[in-house]
Amino acid sequence: MYGYYENVEALQQIMSDANNHVIERVKKVNELIDAGINPYPYNYGSITHSRYIKDNFNNISEEQQFTIAGRIMLFRKMGKVTFLNILDQEGDIQVYLSKDSIGEEKYELLRLLDIGDIIGVEGTAFKTKTEEITLKASELAILSKSIRPLPEKYHGIQDADLRQRHRTLDMIMNEEVKERFINRSRAMTAIRDFMNSREFIEVETPILDTKYGGGEAKPFQSHVNALDIDAFMNVSPELYLKRLMIGGIERVYTIGRSFRNEGIDRTHYPEFTLFECYMAYADYTDMMELMENLYEYVFTQVNGSTKIVYDGIEIDFKAPWKRARMCDLVKDETGIDVESLRREEIVEAIISKNVLPEELMKELNIAEALKGELIVYLFENCCEKKLIQPTFVTDFPVETSPLCKVHRSSHELIERFEPYAYGVELGNAYSELNDPIRQRVLLHEQANQLRAGLDTASPMDEEFAFAVDIGMPPAGGLGIGIDRLIMFLTGAYSIKDVIAFPLMKR
Repeated sequence: MYGYYENVEALQQIMSDANNHVIERVKKVNELIDAGINPYPYNYGSITHSRYIKDNFNNISEEQQFTIAGRIMLFRKMGKVTFLNILDQEGDIQVYLSKDSIGEEKYELLRLLDIGDIIGVEGTAFKTKTEEITLKASELAILSKSIRPLPEKYHGIQDADLRQRHRTLDMIMNEEVKERFINRSRAMTAIRDFMNSREFIEVETPILDTKYGGGEAKPFQSHVNALDIDAFMNVSPELYLKRLMIGGIERVYTIGRSFRNEGIDRTHYPEFTLFECYMAYADYTDMMELMENLYEYVFTQVNGSTKIVYDGIEIDFKAPWKRARMCDLVKDETGIDVESLRREEIVEAIISKNVLPEELMKELNIAEALKGELIVYLFENCCEKKLIQPTFVTDFPVETSPLCKVHRSSHELIERFEPYAYGVELGNAYSELNDPIRQRVLLHEQANQLRAGLDTASPMDEEFAFAVDIGMPPAGGLGIGIDRLIMFLTGAYSIKDVIAFPLMKR
């Protein structure tokens, strides 16, 4: 075996925050080694989780043997008997140990154990006088000696930075945090099951590329040494998914990381998980049906219900969701009939009705804003936060997207929707533009804006335009922010709470 440091000074050379508590645990490691016991063995064979024993206790015989493994979370030694609480992935269970059951030699080893150590136990299940299901140990194995103590009152720590920086501790000390990430995994499986059942094909798209597009965002830039070229981390998989659809995969989707070098707040983060899909011969109404049913399926599969209580408010994600046109929402909230008014008349109405606070009026560049930009601004500042129950906000102004078809009933609108719940945008969807000439014009306009200094605009993507020239079928496209879905699914208030290891300042 390898040697261990036995004093603070030596240990602090490799572990800067080592203290006497750590030193005492390291000494116990050395004692185990001296006794011929490996405190970090290679494996422990087949185990049973605590939940199985608890859920099936009434059908378990007194002689049936179980093997469990987990972390010591509670340690009560009372002379010749000791009670431990062991935490595993599915819960915790009490363990009873005595000199008679495991032998005096192994019982003496208990003095070398601490809260936080991982152990293995073999034994039979019984109920104590207080009706607590307990495992009576006949064998004990040390599987990993912890040298860093767990916090004694971690539940009292409210420092979000500490919990996110040391997510491992957060998960050990707060069962609901561990469950949140388990449910995130279950949700991803449910999304794939739902999409696969509808004959969609899952694909992968590039993370690194010499260009970027599919979203208005400032990209992260890198460099590929082998090719000596600059590269960008993908903003959106949209253009590649459309190329695959043009190539003949009529229903295509991907779940992957996207990167946007922008601000961080409760619902925004520079690295996030994005679901996108495209469906040939469909439009944005088909995407509404797809999204509301996907949400209903995922919530039912993971939580057993479409209803949640979020920040004290009950929200129901059961399909169908409410549909509401953006212009109608603005009119209902502000009294301004933005759809029928000219740009100048909207400006006059904003000022005369005093619908925006003074600080927002300063932010809004009325002199240069287009009509569509004014409509979106009014929606975002007057309507968005009031959309509590799931709602599809439809029919955006034409100025808002270069990749969407003009509305079939109005040249000033496009066939686009964004779904909202609790005032939070959940995704984005279009009746996709497939006119190759119109597409090229709009892509060139984006490239010109980039050259003019707008760093959220996209460069010209000639490969994508070439593919659209070949012929793209009518299609509906949908993007869903997975992290925001998980926020509602698990009741998390901040996006950082559903990202296991968010970026932190040093």
